[in-house]
Amino acid sequence: MTSLADHTWPEAEQMAAHILAVPVGSTEQHGPHLPLSTDTDVATALAAELARRRADVVVAPPLPYGASGEHAAFPGTLSIGHEALESLLIELGRSASLTFRAMLLVVGHGGNAHAVARAVRRLRYEGRQVLAWSPKWRGDWHAGRTETSVQLALDPARVRLDRAKAGTTESLITLMPALREHGVRAVSPNGVLGDPAGATADHGRDLLRQAAADLEAAVDAWMSEIS
Repeated sequence: MTSLADHTWPEAEQMAAHILAVPVGSTEQHGPHLPLSTDTDVATALAAELARRRADVVVAPPLPYGASGEHAAFPGTLSIGHEALESLLIELGRSASLTFRAMLLVVGHGGNAHAVARAVRRLRYEGRQVLAWSPKWRGDWHAGRTETSVQLALDPARVRLDRAKAGTTESLITLMPALREHGVRAVSPNGVLGDPAGATADHGRDLLRQAAADLEAAVDAWMSEIS
């Protein structure tokens, strides 16, 4: 993997034709069995895989904080909110454009979507090349079988399977009014939206392979548009 943090400024000076891939995650609860860094871990892993597939991608240090206010009732969650995240991404994009051809935001937390979209619009309005992408997982919403499988594939030592319990399994459409007004803890006391039962590392690897292929295809299409 080409990691920006491992390079010196004269080496970075040679990367004018590169895409800077920025993992945008969060530090938030993922039930009693997954680490607070889950979204950041996933975004970082996918950005790294893209760099392995494309020689013109360099991976920035991850952004481990996002807009996670819906999880604020759970200890350990650290949120900077939508406005701060939007401002951070705008300034980051402006700075990145001084060195790199383009900036790719690999977004691991769905709650960041609003701020990311606003930042991308602003940066594009300013004439900068930027794309935001996030994985479209098939499965439950938060800390259930899907995310537990992915984390098992990434680092099984950090998954506390003995603590994995189902949370609410109602549809997100049904839960959304209460979730928006009162946060996740009001609808799921343990923070899980789904059921981690049946999670496996093999399933997680399959999900990551498909997500990586989708990301690569999105970047290929983007690069063909701006070339």
